[in-house]
Amino acid sequence: MSTFILVHGAWHGSWCWKKVVPLLEAQGHQVEALDLPGHGSNKVPIADISLKRYVDYVCQVIDTQDEPVVLVGHSLGGCTISQAAEKRPEKIKALVYIAAFLLMNDEQAINYVMADTESVVVPNLIIPDDQSYSTVKKEFIKEGLYAECSEEDFNFAKSLLVPESSAPFLTPIVITDEKFGQILRIYIACLRDKAVGPATQERMYTNLPCEKIIPMDTDHSPFFSAPDELARHLIQASNPQ
Repeated sequence: MSTFILVHGAWHGSWCWKKVVPLLEAQGHQVEALDLPGHGSNKVPIADISLKRYVDYVCQVIDTQDEPVVLVGHSLGGCTISQAAEKRPEKIKALVYIAAFLLMNDEQAINYVMADTESVVVPNLIIPDDQSYSTVKKEFIKEGLYAECSEEDFNFAKSLLVPESSAPFLTPIVITDEKFGQILRIYIACLRDKAVGPATQERMYTNLPCEKIIPMDTDHSPFFSAPDELARHLIQASNPQ
């Protein structure tokens, strides 16, 4: 059995994994779904949020585990798990990226965001004059993030989204072949994604190859639109053959 640590993406919280957690636990796995600082129950002012703060929090959770973990990141959470892997390589069994930012050393997520011509989310962000955070225009949340989700799941998610600090998007990743590079990487590509476009996902996992690419014919949120399939893929990722 494996220990999974699930890291959400921008605007989300641990609540986005609510359908996946019981599926993994039912198979005997241990699961920690996190609220990153400034999200869910982890209340932190946006001005105090940084990628480092996200990473430090994830590393604190990793340090409480008795065995190496499967570290899973969705969307912007990919930056967090990559940087955590650099800091705790010996404590991570595998890295799983779900439609996530998989960056090479010294890259920033914002560069992929701005070049993503398939994304419905990117051109419909609300960003204040000081550019300190972003939200998604209400009329584009469904199409951009939850196009294939039920109305019930969409309404649930919409009610819990929070502003996302710009800092994690703008912070370069610092990783090395000696640490991050030694960990098994698996990429779950969402083929109907309108937040992080499929071409952008492919560009990232082509630039930084993974041991396995798993396609899912879903929107950006397979934890709602295809939780059973996603759980199966995560369990397979925890036992690479």
